[in-house]
Amino acid sequence: MKKTLSLSAPEERGQAWRVLRRVIAENGRAHLRGYAVAVVCLVLVALSTAFLAWIMRDVIDQIFVAGNRAVLFSLPVAVFLSFLVRGFATYGQGVILARIGNDVVARYQRRLFEHLTSLSVGYFNRTRSAQLAARINQNVSGVRDTLNLTVTSIARDLLTLIFLVFAMIWQDWVLSLIALTAGPPIAIMIARLSRKLRKATRQSVDLNARVLGAMQETVQGIHVVKAFTMEAGLQDRTETLIRAAEERSNRIATITERSGPVTETVAGLAVAAVIAWSGYRAIVYGTSPGAMFAFITALLLAYDPARRLARLQVQLERALVNAQMIYEILDETPEQADRSGTVPLRVANGEVRFEDVRFGYHPGEPVLRGLSFTAPAGRTTALVGASGGGKTTVLALLERFYDPEAGRILIDGQDIAGVQQSSLRRQISYVPQHPTLFEGTIRDNIRFGRPEASDAEVEDAARRAQAEEFILAAPLGYDTPVGENGLTLSGGQRQRLSIARALLRDAPILVLDEATSALDSRSEALVQRALDEAMRERTVIVVAHRLSTVRHAEQILVVDRGRIAEHGSHDELMARPGGLYARLNAMRPDTVEDDEAQEARARVS
Repeated sequence: MKKTLSLSAPEERGQAWRVLRRVIAENGRAHLRGYAVAVVCLVLVALSTAFLAWIMRDVIDQIFVAGNRAVLFSLPVAVFLSFLVRGFATYGQGVILARIGNDVVARYQRRLFEHLTSLSVGYFNRTRSAQLAARINQNVSGVRDTLNLTVTSIARDLLTLIFLVFAMIWQDWVLSLIALTAGPPIAIMIARLSRKLRKATRQSVDLNARVLGAMQETVQGIHVVKAFTMEAGLQDRTETLIRAAEERSNRIATITERSGPVTETVAGLAVAAVIAWSGYRAIVYGTSPGAMFAFITALLLAYDPARRLARLQVQLERALVNAQMIYEILDETPEQADRSGTVPLRVANGEVRFEDVRFGYHPGEPVLRGLSFTAPAGRTTALVGASGGGKTTVLALLERFYDPEAGRILIDGQDIAGVQQSSLRRQISYVPQHPTLFEGTIRDNIRFGRPEASDAEVEDAARRAQAEEFILAAPLGYDTPVGENGLTLSGGQRQRLSIARALLRDAPILVLDEATSALDSRSEALVQRALDEAMRERTVIVVAHRLSTVRHAEQILVVDRGRIAEHGSHDELMARPGGLYARLNAMRPDTVEDDEAQEARARVS
């Protein structure tokens, strides 16, 4: 978890500079050639702008005062060429920086996705997915903006200002001193605004992420929202967030635009003083009007880059806050990262053993309290018990979604903490309680089980999962899009596709977490028959509340408060009067049915 600390102004400035250096270090070398060409274009823009101010002296003195016909063609052509160069240079730098910026955004999107998929399940349990997605979407452009602002400000605005100031000094150093008195007051004012803006920007990003997260969650749960008439309550809650986000955005606008009146006032006083002084000298001392016009032209042309540079720190602060929030995600360390020296898991038989495993999701709240058992290779082991006893946690630890606090988990005698995670998960087929489908077609979703599988293997897995009937009835068969998270399919159909995915994986260990809980009576009977076939010659660990689905397991483990309370076959456990398993059966007698009853029910359906 990240700690939120109140930083002093020097610490915040140091943090901002560290982010800026990191952005440049990570992206500068990859785009060095593009930035070099863009900088050349920006230098041409700066030079052509300064040239326009410089040439105005000759335009006024030679054409309008001296009436020199010899320059009547050359000077206008020179002005036209300077505009032409500036136009093409502006176009070139705009296109190049846009392409570099788009590439930077794409690179960070790839990095974020790759990094997010490497993070542990615990991170996503702590972080709301809707807010995480909204935050990424809002912040990922911060790196691009940081780079582009830095390049354009230095190569265009700073150089333009330097060239124009040089032209001003060349024309009249006294007037230049008068004009430059506007700089210090504006710099002091901008420095005071930056710290306020940094805090307001971070608050605004967080609030906007919460607003987008609330909207996304409402859309995803729209059936529940309407079923429980939650519209008014959610609207009130979201309205509060929207008002807070609006208030933060208004504060950012106020802080950002606060520099405008001060900048305009100070700059206006400087320009007015220049005009008054130069006019006085022209009237009293007969100073050349060309020099005065050239100076005022340079001063007015310098105003825009000076104003942009004055606002640079404000804009850069906002971009750096966004970039920093992206790095906070990228700097998250995977909790279940492979240790050094890990080796691939090699499964010969598939025996799974838990040895005195202890684990809790939160400190001081244990879920497993010294749990030990062995799931024999090639046999079915069922975990049953009351909700909250730790059954699903066993599966999560076996997949290494979490690491135990104490004890070991072994597969064929190999401690899974010392093997490569990818090799571990390739040896396990997993069917979750709540099926998850992804954007794409039915065929795509089944093939996730084994990407290199052929179409024939995909279709065979679907047949064994009793899914082919509804697949062929779909408009495009196996090529039918499933929609967002499979919303175009029923719960039972989604679960059968999830089972087909697991069957296609063909791993030696099969893990079933309430695999038939989402199925109707007919689908449950059909899928159970398919699972019975898939279980042959595999190590199967199944979690179930419906005891009818596990009564034929070779070993049934009754999990109670993080320990194995009872173990044995169905008949052995039922023969223990007053035992926990027998009591569970007594509490849910309707869940215990034999295969014949299930098949009869399927025929009736």
